[in-house]
Amino acid sequence: MLTLMNKKSQHIAQSIPSPSGRAGVGLKVCGMKYQDNIKQVAALQPDYLGFIFYEKSARNFDLEYIPEIPKSIKKTGVFVDEDLEVVIEKIRLHDLQAVQLHGEESPEYCLRLKRHYEEVNDDVISSIETDYFDFERKSRNDGKLEIIKVFSIKDAFNFETLKPYEAVCDYFLFDTKGKLPGGNGYTFDWNVLSNYPSTKPFFLSGGIGLEEVDKLKEFIHNPVSKCCYAIDVNSKFETEPGLKNIELLRKFKENVITRRKTTT
Repeated sequence: MLTLMNKKSQHIAQSIPSPSGRAGVGLKVCGMKYQDNIKQVAALQPDYLGFIFYEKSARNFDLEYIPEIPKSIKKTGVFVDEDLEVVIEKIRLHDLQAVQLHGEESPEYCLRLKRHYEEVNDDVISSIETDYFDFERKSRNDGKLEIIKVFSIKDAFNFETLKPYEAVCDYFLFDTKGKLPGGNGYTFDWNVLSNYPSTKPFFLSGGIGLEEVDKLKEFIHNPVSKCCYAIDVNSKFETEPGLKNIELLRKFKENVITRRKTTT
């Protein structure tokens, strides 16, 4: 397995501003599926909208196009151990700004995807076979693509697993370990993150709904959340798979997605 711990590369991956340029947690709404519902959720101005490209998911996005949404919202494609050519094609087709990898994708896989869209230092890729995919430069999505690598947690987690991904991903996402790659509908023990050894920003996911508002507020204002970049929500805000309840989302955003308390 690769060891990609070049300090300069880590700085590049970690120097991305917080959502909307504010000092607080952002909001990602995942599992979008229906055109009108997408527009309604976009009107709430989340930081990210997630579209699942995984045929086994009840929220699989199989429409021809994503409707026009504000440019401030990053369209995120969610993939599970998909062929890299397919991922690239979906990025082109739907003009995705971020990719969320929800399977067993390797650091090499992440690097090849990143390399297609961003200039990476030669010393990071020197030991890697770089001509595996020869894509046209014009498909670089303006040279920027955020890569979010998902890791599942139940009662414990080996944080050493993260090290090979540090320099090839922009964010980590911690989800609940369950039968499905995502959307299992229940939370993991967030106290596990008190041992988080990295400075890499991460998304918090897994069964988060209105019932977790008080718990989330406590988490957000606790030092353990210092690297928490955004909250990812999905199934707890649905009337059916892929169809989001706008009022519940609005209430959640008003109650949770606020600025952090400043500490002195």
